[in-house]
Amino acid sequence: MSPDTSGQNRRIMVVTLGGTIAMSRASGEAGGVSPRLTGADLVAAVPGLDQGATIKVEDFRRIPGASLTVDDIAELIELLQKAAASGTDGFVVTQGTDTLEETAYLLDLFHDADAPLVLTGAMRNAAMPGADGPANLLAATRTAASADACGMGALVVFADEIHAARHVRKLHSTSVAAFSSPSAGPIGHVIEGVPRLHFRLQRHRALPLPLQPAVVELVSTTLGGDASGLDDLDRRADGVVVAAFGVGHVPETWVEPLQKLAERIPVVLASRTGAGSVLAATYAFPGSESDLLARGLISAGSLDPYKARLLLLAQLGAGADRARVEAAFSERR
Repeated sequence: MSPDTSGQNRRIMVVTLGGTIAMSRASGEAGGVSPRLTGADLVAAVPGLDQGATIKVEDFRRIPGASLTVDDIAELIELLQKAAASGTDGFVVTQGTDTLEETAYLLDLFHDADAPLVLTGAMRNAAMPGADGPANLLAATRTAASADACGMGALVVFADEIHAARHVRKLHSTSVAAFSSPSAGPIGHVIEGVPRLHFRLQRHRALPLPLQPAVVELVSTTLGGDASGLDDLDRRADGVVVAAFGVGHVPETWVEPLQKLAERIPVVLASRTGAGSVLAATYAFPGSESDLLARGLISAGSLDPYKARLLLLAQLGAGADRARVEAAFSERR
């Protein structure tokens, strides 16, 4: 796609949640960092951020990404919807990278406005040499101000790459290029300050608010893993996601417990590999993908376990029955 040149005087809201991008040390202190910087601090560290845009800052949270909750994001969704209805042209959300891929996907499920919604953060805090927060914030703001990014749902901008929320993963614990989309690649790049989108994604229908409380457990297969962890899960959870081996396989000892569980609550079958899809009919041994699907499990398709958990959580929070849950995974896989 050609670069957008129409994003002049766009009204952009920067919403801060905390995370490494907002972390520093107190004056004169040694040791580790914690979230201290406000949205105004972040914006002030990026000269020219407001070029062609009017920036409004909203300090929403100031906590590590690991401490964010689904309730926090549900409240954030309501804030974004009200701001979009009042004429905000684009949004940038800054937060900790620990949960950024999950926050981005949950926001993508509910974001119903055409206004671009872009998430970013930092891998190097503001006290480190070569802190990447300012560059990421600049690239994210340029993307949020681009008319080409309208109607694309939630995006993640990191290291000048533009990723779709539905595909992006954090694949490295410390690299400044920690985010990637293993199954799809980036959908664009920010080049000389200009967002260039290579293609557009089909937009899924946004889910309605409010997001009611629901509990979805994620259970991962391991070599020789004990099936006892599946016992009575339906008493503690409204749904379960199984992070299975490879294309959707579990130990044979897990088969009957999973079948009994799937008779009571939705059980979604995902691959723990993080890329590629659960298959449907290639293998036929007990515990294979075809065996489990025949026993009532629901395929996550190419959704990784973390995103599958959020989609199931959102569906159950909306009061969906099994048929609606199956349809949602079929539509979004």
